[in-house]
Amino acid sequence: MPNSHITMPPRSRAEPSSREVDAFCVRYAPRAPGHASVRDLCRLLYALPTDGLESRFSWVEKLVAWLREPRPAHGLVEADEPESSAAASRLTLLLRVLEGEAATRQAVARLVGHIAAEARGLKLFAQVGLPGRQGFFSELTDRVLRHLLPAPPDPERLSELLLRLFPGPAELDWLQSLPIAPLARLLALVSEPQHPLPAPAGLMRSHLVDALTLVAAQTAALGLAEDVRDRSPEVAFRASPFLRLRRSCDSVLARDAAQDTLRELNAALGECRQVVTLVTGHLEQSGVSVDLVYRLERIWRGLDRMEAIARVLGAARGEERCREGLVLVTELLRHAYSDRSVRALMRTNLRLLARKVIERAGHSGEHSITSSRAEFHALLHSAAGGGLLTAFTAALTLFLTKLALAPFFGGLLAALTYAGSFVLMQLLGFTLATQQHSTTAATLAGAIGEGGTRERLRRLVELIPRITRSQLAAALGNLSCVMPAAVGLALAWQHLTGQPFLTVEKARGIVESFHPWRSGTLLWAAFTGGLLWASSLAAGWLENFLVYRRIPEALAHHRGVRRMLGEARAQRLAEAVLRHSAGIGGGVTLGVLLAIAPGIGRFFGLPLAVRHVTLSFGALAFAGCALGPEAVTQPDFLAALLGVLAIGALNLAVSFALALAVALRARDVPLKDGLLLARALAVRFLRQPRAFLLPPPETPASHPAEAPGAADSAPAPGPPAL
Repeated sequence: MPNSHITMPPRSRAEPSSREVDAFCVRYAPRAPGHASVRDLCRLLYALPTDGLESRFSWVEKLVAWLREPRPAHGLVEADEPESSAAASRLTLLLRVLEGEAATRQAVARLVGHIAAEARGLKLFAQVGLPGRQGFFSELTDRVLRHLLPAPPDPERLSELLLRLFPGPAELDWLQSLPIAPLARLLALVSEPQHPLPAPAGLMRSHLVDALTLVAAQTAALGLAEDVRDRSPEVAFRASPFLRLRRSCDSVLARDAAQDTLRELNAALGECRQVVTLVTGHLEQSGVSVDLVYRLERIWRGLDRMEAIARVLGAARGEERCREGLVLVTELLRHAYSDRSVRALMRTNLRLLARKVIERAGHSGEHSITSSRAEFHALLHSAAGGGLLTAFTAALTLFLTKLALAPFFGGLLAALTYAGSFVLMQLLGFTLATQQHSTTAATLAGAIGEGGTRERLRRLVELIPRITRSQLAAALGNLSCVMPAAVGLALAWQHLTGQPFLTVEKARGIVESFHPWRSGTLLWAAFTGGLLWASSLAAGWLENFLVYRRIPEALAHHRGVRRMLGEARAQRLAEAVLRHSAGIGGGVTLGVLLAIAPGIGRFFGLPLAVRHVTLSFGALAFAGCALGPEAVTQPDFLAALLGVLAIGALNLAVSFALALAVALRARDVPLKDGLLLARALAVRFLRQPRAFLLPPPETPASHPAEAPGAADSAPAPGPPAL
């Protein structure tokens, strides 16, 4: 068949004649001359455009659509392999035609050359998938408007062209399924240089080198920022690998990505990763900010992108380079989908926030997770003091309800009461049950760490029982003292005033409000668990803020403070501020949240209430004193007592679940691993329930100074088989 029948159609005709199509099918599909795939390909090659970037790319879109059709092109010639996929069979047919039709091959190569010469690839390789400098709300607005408003075509950007060819995950899966060998042959055929156009492979290589240089400049600037340098004092400025990164990329650019320059670049990339790891390790002592977490994330992404580009530049021509290029393109497409997704934006920012929460563990509240029997008993005693103080707090809050105060002043006094009680509890070294400390999420994230699924599960299965029995000790200590203290206060009030602390109607209302199924107490208990977790975030934020701004150090060296208190007392004041900052921040936040949540609910017409186990048990004890000994044995009162126990369980479960979710999100643990963790914990609870409830017995080898979990009497069973 003459080549002109395929590639040089008359201008007056829009498609080939039936005779031309039949001749094409007989030549390239003698066993199936009427095959629809061959006839469609003939019409497509016949309609090759000769000018216009948009028309050329529209033709490429049609060609990719033809390749993606699910109907296979098997049985066309003797060499067909029936076990190959539809995409592979169509790719083989296209290769056969291009290898047999020189004029058609040159026309396709010329079309590809025009696209490569006119399209710009710097944004695709240097910007797609790398975090920008836009704020969250600006980026969110842009993505929402991009979904709602039509976007003008921009065929000169390779990033836009790729998204037109592969607009979604289904197309990306198809691209990854293509066999490498025929794909490399096709790229070699369509990349033949066509005078006066430069070779497409050379243009793409130039785009990659330019992108490598740009990403290196941006990453080096981030790595040389002041707060990054302050957190890597072991690395001298002149010896910083980020400086060498710039020079290495300049060598790659000057010598057209020679192999020795790429090896030098890979060495610099490895040293830059070590510096970032070093900076992350110093966050414990130096504090962390959202901006710093963002920049560390940006540095990691930039180093990964440079490494991927370097692999493509250093790969040998043919299948190896095609394979590395396909990996890079698929990764860029995934990032491009993410850059357009509102859900991905929310997920990414939540992960960054989670990383900020867990990167710094803090110095206060570490006694909340016990390892030995001695620590368990110390926590019981600390919680007993917390229960005693909480009885007075419950009495004050109940007394405030008797006063005819405006909602603002009533809420203000309630917030001062709660916050003052929790701050005093922190200063006296007491413990409040179910309150998640600022260290919990960080400790869980540290246990997750890095490594495989089995290792992560093993560490968590060892740590979580320690947390649950520690929280149980705090709850037992609180409840064991809050009830006798509340009864004593109620009796003392009645002795001094001659009247009960609560009226019978008020006491019955309290009992009814704690009924587990006749009221919403279980829902409010779960809601309060969320408030407890939120207070732990505030506690960690305040401590991190003081460390990041070096407030304790400033107090210790402040002239006025040292003049009034003396040098030694100023130093002790700075240490006390750092030691109690998390507890005070969490206590004030929790007190304000407990006080304002019901008012906010009433403002919106919602019956919001708070239910903390210790405060609720104290209120129930006051109600029991008002109702008398006979009432406490009635079914309603016993049901209310059961409701208080359920409040404690929900307070702990919700606050701990949120802390664990933050840790898992920060470490990018997939959902399936979370389900495996739940299964592993259930297995251990069935085998060793004592580990979740009581401390391990003391042995001569165990010591409080040992590593966490070393004092457990029996090793934790391994996670389920994967």
